[in-house]
Amino acid sequence: MASLSFLRVCLVFSAIFFSFKTCSSKPTTSSLNTNIYITSIQTFCNSTPYPDACFDSLKLSISINISPNILNFLLQSLNSAISEAGKLTNLLYQASGNSNIIEKQRGTVQDCRELHQITLNSLEKSVSKIKTGDSKNLADARAYLSAALTNKNTCLEGLDSASGPLKPTIQNSIFSTYKHVSNSLSMVPRPIPKKKNKNKNRRLLGFPRWVSRKDRRIMRHFKDDDDDDDQYNPSEVITVAQDASGNFSTITDAINFAPNNSYDRVMIYVVAGIYQENVEIPSYKTNIVLLGDGSNATVIIGSRSVADGWTTFRSATVAISGDGFLARDIGIQNTAGPAKHQATALRVNGDFAAFYRCSFSGYQDTLYVHSFRQFYRECDISGTIDYIFGNAAVVLQSCNIISRLPMSGQFTVITAQSRDSPDEDTGISIQNCSVLSEEDLSENSGNVKNYLGRPWRVYSRTVFLESYIGDFIDPSGWTKWSGDEGLDTLYYGEYENYGPGSSTDDRVAWPGYHIMDYYEASNFSASEFITADEWLDSTSFPYDDDI
Repeated sequence: MASLSFLRVCLVFSAIFFSFKTCSSKPTTSSLNTNIYITSIQTFCNSTPYPDACFDSLKLSISINISPNILNFLLQSLNSAISEAGKLTNLLYQASGNSNIIEKQRGTVQDCRELHQITLNSLEKSVSKIKTGDSKNLADARAYLSAALTNKNTCLEGLDSASGPLKPTIQNSIFSTYKHVSNSLSMVPRPIPKKKNKNKNRRLLGFPRWVSRKDRRIMRHFKDDDDDDDQYNPSEVITVAQDASGNFSTITDAINFAPNNSYDRVMIYVVAGIYQENVEIPSYKTNIVLLGDGSNATVIIGSRSVADGWTTFRSATVAISGDGFLARDIGIQNTAGPAKHQATALRVNGDFAAFYRCSFSGYQDTLYVHSFRQFYRECDISGTIDYIFGNAAVVLQSCNIISRLPMSGQFTVITAQSRDSPDEDTGISIQNCSVLSEEDLSENSGNVKNYLGRPWRVYSRTVFLESYIGDFIDPSGWTKWSGDEGLDTLYYGEYENYGPGSSTDDRVAWPGYHIMDYYEASNFSASEFITADEWLDSTSFPYDDDI
């Protein structure tokens, strides 16, 4: 039994310290009793969400003599996910344009294909990050795998409205693939939290050394404190203007013209005007920056909705899948109206996306913070039901969050966060914002219930920190989604909010609701929750990095 004890100790210490080196006593697989080794793998896999899938992926190490450490087990699990994902890719291509899948909502299969490609990229990037053995890359790997699990749910939601003989095969392949993704995420240790202090730091407009001179010059030009020394070269900026005075008259044409997979920021200046178009920025259009003349001056308008046959994912007026997207002084609206139900203004499923002084207007499902890491500063978000929703790791600071009058018989709810695994590093953090109501809702507040959030999925996670909460919010604060589902597994928190609707005396008594202290709240700060100091400094957008 000495060999078994050694193996267990090796695995435990590897998991705690994420040590990617084989333990020094060097017993190899061939020197271990096969039954003992199998038992050890089973013990390890019992800590994962899908033990059987875990064992199937790791038992290969017995025959190919792989050293028993957490790195190899994790990489094997990821490789199994990639292998299964390849099979799913083939099925989704078969489904495209094939009568074996009947779409009741436009974009169902397209959504699945696009999201699955992002999942494949996320898996491959996770392997690359983890192989470095650098603990700083753990947050990235966890963000990628959390986004991949979100992609699974979005695809399955769309497939619910589809039919045909190929549908069960695709669904089974999705479940098989994402069991390995979920197991892999559970194996990646969380990075050690940063040392907490009570000194709030505001990061002002500045640039780290690695941002190019060209990017600094262009971004400085669009700051408030412009001066003659910061003039940019117009040839370095793509200009969109409806009067044909720019390079293009539509934003879509400018996006299509922008280089693919750009490492440098691609600046697109959108002159004041009303742009009636649906703008899609695919995953291969990276580091796009949209700069407008003000959220009330440069406005993008669309009207797609679920009622008109689109998936929620595809209904967005502006849809961002490319990493590194930035927007400033832009307004985005979905004008479908409350009777059309889900109708998204902005959807973001690209990593490291940030918005400054923008506005997002709609009714149900206005702002779809789908996945990855996102940041919003001094933005206006308005809607009725679940109007900030999704499964990103997202921080909103100094924003106006404005509830609108819903249809008769409806209530309003601000957030619907969709975390469905405790391993996912996702949630909605609302800090130093103002929770307000439009005048017609205020006049009808006695007839309409208004809430801060409800749990779209069982591990839903949302916090309101240091924010003004208007008197229209119901004293209970939060509401259920379906029965008592998720009430003991969600995490809803409030910390030092103020205003007439901020009293916690009559808040819900759910096990998952928390009146937070400073140390709990600081876990949802920009620096802690979305690793802001590692990427937001490059945007020129201000942010508070602590609570």
